[in-house]
Amino acid sequence: MTTNPAPAPAATAAPEMKTDQMFINMGPQHPSTHGVLRMGLTVEGEKIVRAEPDVGYLHRGSEKLSEVRGYHHCVVLTDRWDYISSMMNNLVFCMAAERLMKIEVPERADDLRTVMCEFNRIASHLLFFGTYGIDIGAFTPFLYAFREREMVLDLFEMVCGARMTFNYIRLGGVMKDLPDPWCGKAKEFLEHFKPRLKEYDDLLSFNPIFLDRTQTVGKVPKDQAVNWGLSGPNLRASGVGYDVRKFAPYASYRKADFEVVVGKDGSCWDRYYCRVREMAQSVRIIEQILDQLKPGPVQGRGVAKVPKPPPGEAYAHIESSRGDLGIYLVSDGGFSPYRMHVRAPSFINLALLQESLVGLKVADVIAVLGSIDIVLGEVDR
Repeated sequence: MTTNPAPAPAATAAPEMKTDQMFINMGPQHPSTHGVLRMGLTVEGEKIVRAEPDVGYLHRGSEKLSEVRGYHHCVVLTDRWDYISSMMNNLVFCMAAERLMKIEVPERADDLRTVMCEFNRIASHLLFFGTYGIDIGAFTPFLYAFREREMVLDLFEMVCGARMTFNYIRLGGVMKDLPDPWCGKAKEFLEHFKPRLKEYDDLLSFNPIFLDRTQTVGKVPKDQAVNWGLSGPNLRASGVGYDVRKFAPYASYRKADFEVVVGKDGSCWDRYYCRVREMAQSVRIIEQILDQLKPGPVQGRGVAKVPKPPPGEAYAHIESSRGDLGIYLVSDGGFSPYRMHVRAPSFINLALLQESLVGLKVADVIAVLGSIDIVLGEVDR
């Protein structure tokens, strides 16, 4: 007599491993936090469940300092916010003050402002390109990037004597006109630089290891980017084609034909490659402005040595290297601003880390942080 074998026990799913949560301080002295930034990370194993950026270590109170300084002196303070894009800081403050004082800027001065800001954008994006390669583990791109960046800084040194904090753009125009050989040197650099962009792509942009570390990491959907108030390449990488230079043109951008670079899915790679492509558009803008450059004054009339604008308020904003940089100025009729507020794009972009890091691995933190391209001088001010 045969008997049926006993049925095998049903397979049961292995219980999910439960791990304790751990709190990790990343920074404020971490070499890859791009400045004095602390991030409080709560992790379960390698997975991040909470992220808290902690800012303020570099706070110098520049908004408050402006309340006891004259308008000319405030321009010097702006150099120290985003010290990688000082020309743009100078420009946005001067634009707001000029609106308060109803100062007309000569055409040549506007042209020079535009050229300097676009050269500064190239210098800023080159620094990002080089340091982001280091963040991911590639040191060589840094050396290539600084080869060209030094050439841009040489051009700045020729025109204003400084390589970092320029104070070149002044109320009513610029500090002084270009030296005679400057335009020729600038055009030589542009011709040298254009083929380098292809070199950067071969070196880093399409490197398989770099793509694996960035293409599927830190994605920010379009609606999330808008809700967090992102701007600049971080917003455009998510597919939103907003650029202040196109939607609210200032200086000489109305005369330039260029494209707004837009990404697809807001990944780390999209944010990276938007900046690489923007350098090509900056070259395009500079070439057009230099070809149209006309002789004329570089300083507007009616700029007092000690300005005292009438009571009122003014707002100006520009497309800086890191996004929509705005200045709100209030005058009470005195020699100093009654109130100055800076809409700092780095500060607003940084807030995204609270949401975008959750669910990622610890190894991805620096890839996401580096792709946002913050400058702590602008975050803390």
